[in-house]
Amino acid sequence: MKVLVAGTGFAGEGHAEAFRATGAEIVGMVGRTPQVVNDVTKKLSIPYAGTDWQEALDVCNPDIVAIATPGGAHYAPIRQAIAHGCHVFCEKPMTESGETAAELFELARKKGVKTAFAASFRYTASVLHAKKLIEDGAIGAPLEVECISHFNLEKDIPFGWSHQKSAGGGRLNNNFTHTLSIVTSLIGDTIQSIIGEVRDDLGKAPIVDGVHNFMTRRNFIPKDLDDPNLKWGESDVEWSYTVQAQIQSPLAPKPVSVLFKHGGLVPRFNDDHIVIYGDKGAIYIKGHYGSRELYLYGDKRTWVETPTPQDIQDSIPKVPGETEQCWHYLAREFVKDIRGESFAPYPTFKDGAQYQQLIDIIRQNGNWTDVSALN
Repeated sequence: MKVLVAGTGFAGEGHAEAFRATGAEIVGMVGRTPQVVNDVTKKLSIPYAGTDWQEALDVCNPDIVAIATPGGAHYAPIRQAIAHGCHVFCEKPMTESGETAAELFELARKKGVKTAFAASFRYTASVLHAKKLIEDGAIGAPLEVECISHFNLEKDIPFGWSHQKSAGGGRLNNNFTHTLSIVTSLIGDTIQSIIGEVRDDLGKAPIVDGVHNFMTRRNFIPKDLDDPNLKWGESDVEWSYTVQAQIQSPLAPKPVSVLFKHGGLVPRFNDDHIVIYGDKGAIYIKGHYGSRELYLYGDKRTWVETPTPQDIQDSIPKVPGETEQCWHYLAREFVKDIRGESFAPYPTFKDGAQYQQLIDIIRQNGNWTDVSALN
C-alpha cells in the first residue's frame, strides 16, 4: 500500500512515520520549498520529493494520501486526490470552512474512497479507559461533560497560518476539533444543538521570516518587539472560546449537556481537565485532552485514581510523543479498514465536515440577547 504525503513540517513527518509503522510504503512527499522537501525526504528515506501535487499523484500513483499542511491548504489537494481515487487521511481542521468541507465529504462519498479525519486525541490511554468505564456503566447514564483548558500561549509567536481564518487558524480549528472528537467518542456523536462565543485576545503578531516547523515557531519570537522596523500581521481568528452543546447519547435518556471552555492566551491555575458526570458517579481526567491521570467517583463517594488496564496500555503504539501515538493509532485503524480487516471506529470526513460547519456557526457570535433595557 503506497502513501503520498502533503506537507514537510511536524505533521508531515509524523504522518509519514505513522503510515510506515502500518507496513505501508511512503512513496513521496510534496512541499512548497524545494530545498526543504529535499532535506526532509532525504532524512526520512522517501524516494520522491516534489512541489507539484498533481504531478506527484501522477508519478507516485498512491493508494493513500496524507494531508499534513495547514487547514487553509487542504481543499485543492484533497479534491485532486479524491479524483485520483485515493483514500485520504487529513489533518485537522478539514478545511477553512464548513462549505468546502461538506463539498469534499460528498465528493469522497460519491467516489467511494475512505477518509480519516485526524482529530485523534480520542486515542490517548486515559480517554480509551474512560470510554470503557462509561460503556460498562461505571457512572450510570451520562448527564454532563466539562472540558476546561488554558494554554497560556506566547502572544508574540510569529504571524502565520494559526492567526488566519483563511489558512485554517484559530483555537476552534486546532483545539475544539480534538476536544469535540474526544467527547463524541465517549458519549455518542449525535450533536443536537450548539451555542457559543469566541473572542480574539491577540490582535496582532510579528512577521518573521524563516519559520517552517510549527513546533519550533517559538524560537523565532523577535528579541526586540519594540523595533520600529518590525512588521506586524493582524489576527482575524479566535484565541478563546466558550461553547455549549447538547449531545444525544445511546447511554442516556436525555441529551447530555457539554461545556467546552478554552483560553488560548490565559494562564491556568488548576489542572486542565475533562470531567464526565453521570447519575451514579463521575470520571475526572487531568490534561487538556484528558490524557493524564484518571479518577473515578463511585460508590465510596470519593475520587479514586484508577490505573489504565493493561489491555488498553498494550493497544497504544509504542512511539515517543502523545501526538505521534495518536497519529499511529488512527493510521493503523484506517489502514485496517482499507485492507478489509477488523478495525476500531475512527473519525472520517463526515465528522470533519460537521465540525467545520459547527465552527462556522460558533464564529458568528450570534447567540447574545440584548438585555440592556432591563438595567
